Amino acid sequence: MTDTMPNPTTLPAFAERHIGPDDAQVAQMLAVIGRSSLDDLTAVAVPDAIRATDAMGIVPADSESAVVEELRGLAARNRVLTSMIGLGYYGTLTPAVIQRNVLENPAWYTAYTPYQPEISQGRLEALLNFQTVVSDLTGLSTAGASLLDEATAAAEAMTLMRRSSKAAKDAVLVVDEAVFPQTLAVMRTRAVPLGIEVVVADLTGVTTGEALTEAAGGRDVFGVLVQYPDLHGRLRDHRALAEAAHGAGALVTAAADLMALTLATAPGEWGADIAVGTTQRFGVPMAFGGPHAGYMSVRSGLERTLPGRLVGVSVDVTGAPAYRLALQTREQHIRREKATSNICTAQVLLAVMASMYAVYHGPRGLRAIALRIHAHATTLAGALREGGVDVDSEPGFDTLSVSVPGRADEVVAAALAEGANLWRHDGDTVLLSLDETTDHDDLAKVCRAFGVSEPGRVTIEEPEWDGALLRTSDYLTHPVFTSHHSETAMLRYLRRLSDRDFALDRGMIPLGSCTMKLNATTEMLAITWPEFANLHPFAPLDQTEGIRHLIDELSQWLCDITGYDAVSLQPNAGSQGELSGLLAIAGYHRSQGDVERTVCLIPASAHGTNAASAVMAGMKVVVVKTAEITGNVDMDDLKAKVEQHRDQLAAIMVTYPSTHGVFEDTITDLCAMVHDAGGQVYVDGANLNALVGLAQPGRFGADVSHLNLHKTFCIPHGGGGPGVGPVACREHLAPFLPNHPLDAEAGPQTGVGPVSAAPYGSAGILPISWAYVRLMGASGLRRATEVAVLNANYVATRLRDHYPVLYSGEGGLVAHECILDVRPLTKETGVSVDDIAKRLVDYGFHAPTMSFPVAGTLMVEPTESEDKVELDRFCDAMIAIRAEIDAVGASGNAATSVLRGAPHTAQSLAGDWDVEYSRQDAAYPPGVDPLAKYWPPVRRIDGAYGDRHLVCSCPPPEAFED
Repeated sequence: MTDTMPNPTTLPAFAERHIGPDDAQVAQMLAVIGRSSLDDLTAVAVPDAIRATDAMGIVPADSESAVVEELRGLAARNRVLTSMIGLGYYGTLTPAVIQRNVLENPAWYTAYTPYQPEISQGRLEALLNFQTVVSDLTGLSTAGASLLDEATAAAEAMTLMRRSSKAAKDAVLVVDEAVFPQTLAVMRTRAVPLGIEVVVADLTGVTTGEALTEAAGGRDVFGVLVQYPDLHGRLRDHRALAEAAHGAGALVTAAADLMALTLATAPGEWGADIAVGTTQRFGVPMAFGGPHAGYMSVRSGLERTLPGRLVGVSVDVTGAPAYRLALQTREQHIRREKATSNICTAQVLLAVMASMYAVYHGPRGLRAIALRIHAHATTLAGALREGGVDVDSEPGFDTLSVSVPGRADEVVAAALAEGANLWRHDGDTVLLSLDETTDHDDLAKVCRAFGVSEPGRVTIEEPEWDGALLRTSDYLTHPVFTSHHSETAMLRYLRRLSDRDFALDRGMIPLGSCTMKLNATTEMLAITWPEFANLHPFAPLDQTEGIRHLIDELSQWLCDITGYDAVSLQPNAGSQGELSGLLAIAGYHRSQGDVERTVCLIPASAHGTNAASAVMAGMKVVVVKTAEITGNVDMDDLKAKVEQHRDQLAAIMVTYPSTHGVFEDTITDLCAMVHDAGGQVYVDGANLNALVGLAQPGRFGADVSHLNLHKTFCIPHGGGGPGVGPVACREHLAPFLPNHPLDAEAGPQTGVGPVSAAPYGSAGILPISWAYVRLMGASGLRRATEVAVLNANYVATRLRDHYPVLYSGEGGLVAHECILDVRPLTKETGVSVDDIAKRLVDYGFHAPTMSFPVAGTLMVEPTESEDKVELDRFCDAMIAIRAEIDAVGASGNAATSVLRGAPHTAQSLAGDWDVEYSRQDAAYPPGVDPLAKYWPPVRRIDGAYGDRHLVCSCPPPEAFED
């Protein structure tokens, strides 16, 4: 429902909950900065040329309780039936201890990506558990710390196989025809700009290289992808296919169901090089398509080509085992245009849930769940066959392919009348999948829909499969999977892990370019309601009216906020929003006959995902210089590059405000210059938190942007995901937004194809952003932006005399973040940004962003949610650290300083103390409240050791002995 209150300018009560500083604190901070009001501050900081002239018309709700009631009304418009649609999405039972203590626990959901490993040991251990689960079940040696979903994981596998195979450059990818349709569609979307040809073929009976070549239409093959079990539920022995592929110089990927792998032969054991899939059915609700943790595992030799994050085991300075992100030099933020993937973060919170599902149930419990699912499937198949229905007789796990010539629609309708959703594969075939929620009553519903007698008792027995299909290898043998099966043990394990980490529930996380703001509890409430959580993404339209209305309303609000004309909420990460925007630009140029426009200009200061996304979109990256003094785009170099590539210019990608934390006053000139040359302007929305209510990219010259709902619009970061990266654009690009083959309403018919497995990506967390916008209204959103700019300038003003603020704009002001230059201090004293970052832990803070976008600097973004008390605490800590740096400068020995010794654990204080500084100085520096002290679980970690001795699954308990 839409509120009809007449005045959107009144500041809502919720704004006082979300925004940290009260009026008195705002006045005090303005006095320090030297500005008379928030309007005065933003009038100077934000260039006149881009300032919004029209107020947004978004009216705030009356109260938090009113928003909850609105959400209840939307939830009531959804109808949750028994889902047997399958296709990679299944009913699951989330253990209450995991829902309450992970999904609904801010200690887990407000954490950031674990770039500071010393204060991230809890979630790093949980992710290592996740990697172990995936590696063990797939039978492949190394697994990553999650990907976005199964379809994008398959697309990543496609490119991994291409760069790892020595097959000819024009070799093709062969995909079995029985893969999930959304997976094939996403692979095709990603293949087109890369010039990869995808051949779909029936690989039944393909057992030789000659047969594989024939299936590929006589072409060389670099990769093969099969679904295991496949779309029709068939479980096939692919040993001969894998051997044939390898003989032809191709790699093999299995898109595998982890639950099935508790019973079926692991892909690595029959010859797969790569396995991909989703962990959704490990306790993560369907949530209308997401978020869920995708996965990828690879055989030995491919681990350094894995996309995304990889957790490894290293040691700290005392030699104690510790976890960290491994092999980071292969990631997009370092490799930029040479990156092989644009994945930045993924689905950590959901990966933690899935890993804990495995920890809680253990190998015996998982196997019991799988046997129960399989027993219900075989019982139902038997009942249907006894009634004369033709059910595919090949071995299967949970899915039945039922032949009903000419009657598929009739059967699906009959099942719907019984309260169950089946999948119409075609006019003659119905598919149905069972899961751990299936009971005897569900089987009876299906039997009545098919017009046969309901089955008798379900008997749980071992699968009657050929021996080649039966799993004989052990899995999940590490003690962590056999030690926490009581709720008491599980509860305490989760608490121990969360206590090791620093998240927003402990204190400010001032990470520049990350926008670690409040994730209000009211905003989070609806995501676990069954009316949202238990919706299948391919459920009939009339069962999903509530969530679709929410999606439409949020989309319109985002258009109002940004000044764009259309938006797609399908991209389930900022990186995928970037790719979607660039694919829209490419599609537009093709529609105009400008196929030669493939050059993408990117400033040197841009985030690495920009360049990586451009390459994935089939574009050639040309870097534009940034001015050394101001940090702004070098307009002379831009003009030269535009003229040099005028006829080939596709786009420019620019972040605004800049990655240097400045409102550049040349942005409108930049847009005009690119447009005059026939290019399009992509404004990266990473810093939208400095624009909402003040300026609209779609009105000051941009053609397309991705937004980060997990930054500006309050979806929590979850320790490194989930995220939502909508793409918003002007009218002329709207026909080229993502669409979806299984949902005609999910995008334009002329769209570029899907970029996510589900039609609306991570739809299950969209109620968070919807609630935030509804609670804040236009006035609250504008005030949040103003205070974000205020807080950043207050920090910059307080610290400027102690650390140079590297870049600033008009009046010496910054935007919503500032860069502190540590390089002169490093040169004088040897104290590095790492030393400052680790020392901040002793003071009770997460470090700012290190060495991005400029090496040797710290980028600080306090957001609007931190009040003056917390900002002062941070500034006081930074000033105290500067005094410690000065002391190092006087002594000339950084190596033995308290800074180099940081962070300090409680255990380190109890042992021998042979350093020059005191225990008091180490653990309780000025301003640290002894009653609120955070203790890191490990000392400083040796990253290089972890890369040299790569271990990416759970280490034995003996490794943690003294």
